[in-house]
Amino acid sequence: STESLVQATIPFEMGKIVGLQSQSRSQAETSTQVFLKSSIRNFRGADATSPLSYKAVMLEYSRPKKEKVKRRSKGSRMNAAQKRRMKLFTIRPEHQRYELFLPLHHLWRQYITDLLFCLWLQQPQFLQQKLLKADLHGAVLSVVRSRCPSYVGTTGILVQEFKHVFKIITKENKVKVIPKRNSVFSLEMGGFTSFIYGSRGTIDL
Repeated sequence: STESLVQATIPFEMGKIVGLQSQSRSQAETSTQVFLKSSIRNFRGADATSPLSYKAVMLEYSRPKKEKVKRRSKGSRMNAAQKRRMKLFTIRPEHQRYELFLPLHHLWRQYITDLLFCLWLQQPQFLQQKLLKADLHGAVLSVVRSRCPSYVGTTGILVQEFKHVFKIITKENKVKVIPKRNSVFSLEMGGFTSFIYGSRGTIDL
């Protein structure tokens, strides 16, 4: 029967393999009583087997506590002003060389060609809307209209884009910061020229 199998003595050779040793009947009963007393909820009686004779008993199980991972608080993040003070957005003078950003421009040309091809096949009606969200880092931008006449004609690779300005590097190895507002920029995408209207935040194909 099942009870006889549970109470059967473990053979000596098997006990050596699994690292167990058979107990005497009295030792087994004592161990069982200790286990039941520690596992039965709200156990009050001296005999741990009495509740088992007339009802189902829920044994307690305690899950191992997981170590809480401390999340980085929002207060520990640097804001824009702190980043500016640390000059994280500053391009060092030795890096202000046009040829250093040509590989970025080549990567952008491949990226925008693939993007235009996918959009034209899948969602041509949303082409203009989707391009507004395209990454322009690496594109060659030219200022075709601006409230400040000195900006007009400036051409270079876009190296950084912020909320209100484009930062480009010219072939003369000069970094120019051009405000988006009241400016119109042109760029070549996939063999045709597009225009970015900074004040409206739109792209005309």
